[in-house]
Amino acid sequence: MNTSSRRSFLKTSVAGAVFSSSGILAATVSAQTKKWDETFDVIVVGSGFAGLAAAIEAKKAGANVIVLEKMPTAGGNSIINGGILTATGCPQQKKHNIEDSKELLEKDILVAGNYMNDVKKVHQMVDRVLSTYEWTVNELGVEYLPDAIGQEGGHSVPRYVTTKIGSGAGIVNKQLDKCLELGIPIRLRTYVDKIIRTANGVEGVEVFEGYRFPKAGSGRHKSLKANKGVILCYGGFSADVPYRTIQDPKLNATLDTTNQPGATSELWRETSSIGCLQAQNDWIQCGPWGNPHEKGMGIGWQFNQTAAAEYGLWTNSAGKRFVNELANRKVRADAIMVEQANGRKCFAIADANGVKPFETQRPGMLNKHLERNLIFKYDTLDELAKAQGIDAEQLKQTVEEFNGYVKNKKDPVLGRYINNEQLPVETAPFYVGELQPKVHHTMGGLITDDKCMVLDVKTDKPIKGLYAAGEATGHVHGAVRLGSVAILDCLVFGRMAGENCAKS
Repeated sequence: MNTSSRRSFLKTSVAGAVFSSSGILAATVSAQTKKWDETFDVIVVGSGFAGLAAAIEAKKAGANVIVLEKMPTAGGNSIINGGILTATGCPQQKKHNIEDSKELLEKDILVAGNYMNDVKKVHQMVDRVLSTYEWTVNELGVEYLPDAIGQEGGHSVPRYVTTKIGSGAGIVNKQLDKCLELGIPIRLRTYVDKIIRTANGVEGVEVFEGYRFPKAGSGRHKSLKANKGVILCYGGFSADVPYRTIQDPKLNATLDTTNQPGATSELWRETSSIGCLQAQNDWIQCGPWGNPHEKGMGIGWQFNQTAAAEYGLWTNSAGKRFVNELANRKVRADAIMVEQANGRKCFAIADANGVKPFETQRPGMLNKHLERNLIFKYDTLDELAKAQGIDAEQLKQTVEEFNGYVKNKKDPVLGRYINNEQLPVETAPFYVGELQPKVHHTMGGLITDDKCMVLDVKTDKPIKGLYAAGEATGHVHGAVRLGSVAILDCLVFGRMAGENCAKS
């Protein structure tokens, strides 16, 4: 290319693009020449817990809002989520005489996160724990089981409530109802291809309407302007094998994921390309309670966690406990992987008493587990051990020792929290399910300030017009996310992002 041609090329190129303050070429055209097909005050990307919460609060604050969702149905991972919400101070805790506090919850989150969390973010979230539960009940009309309170791994005490229908749909559907009531459109099959960042900040998005997942470029191209801002609630990338393997090579295609197929990395890559600050993207959580005999999230995790981890025990095929059943998810998932690497399978075991709380929290699900051969029922531990290939004598010895810990309310070997209502594992029938970690949650992501504004990669300053919440963001959970805290995270910061964006 001669000198004259190069000058002409550069002149044409610069006229159609701008550089962000980070020096990264933003994939956009200048605000002066951009033609917009539609204009809104606030554009929310993603229709899960965080996105819908953001949309609701932005609308209530007076903004004209639209929610964009690339999949043919709303809800993303949130709608297939387990429907358990951390709710310290809720009526269910009080019914069971459980002593808890915001301070203890905050400590549990930081300890599990290996203190890689942003303490201010954790405090913001924990400070709103009870008011968030009350918002879901009083404003959205979410129904939780009135008498059930559960404990996920890493929590010091039982503190999660469960939706009556036993999934995140119990919350998402109420959020969608609220959006309908407020007149917030949820535009499905709308793929966000580019985030338009100019020297003035983020001004809108380019999309493909009528997108057919996963066909790239399908649909009709449109440009949507956001007068106040864009809120990114696009979730994680656990279903994106190439991208997750880049972040953590051991999470290759041999591992299943609990996520829906749309949990992919396109907008993780796009936000990187326009100069958004990200961190800890390689901290990816595997759910330890997955069942290998079904695809995806499934239902087998419910028995493995709610019955066996909380009211029973986990053993390997040698008949020995190998991990604190209520340790955080990473500890448990890593422990299972070590056992498997040494040729041992891992099992979740509960007796007739241990499944009672499970049946209370998940009515009818015990029979579904049995019908689908996800768990099996036996009259004796000997029968269970023989059928599953477990060392019978060692298993009986392990159960006897564990029952002693239950009676003394103390586990001196693995430090397991013994629930006040737990009984010895000795009453037939006995139930067993197999354990298999599955890729579940991405802890890292976009870094935001205390107003949920995304920071620039070079200046660490907020990018005007760009907000984010939920699994798309980092620094909330650190190294490990505690179970039942994801919904809290999404709702708290989704609501904050929506209100702050609308009032900007």
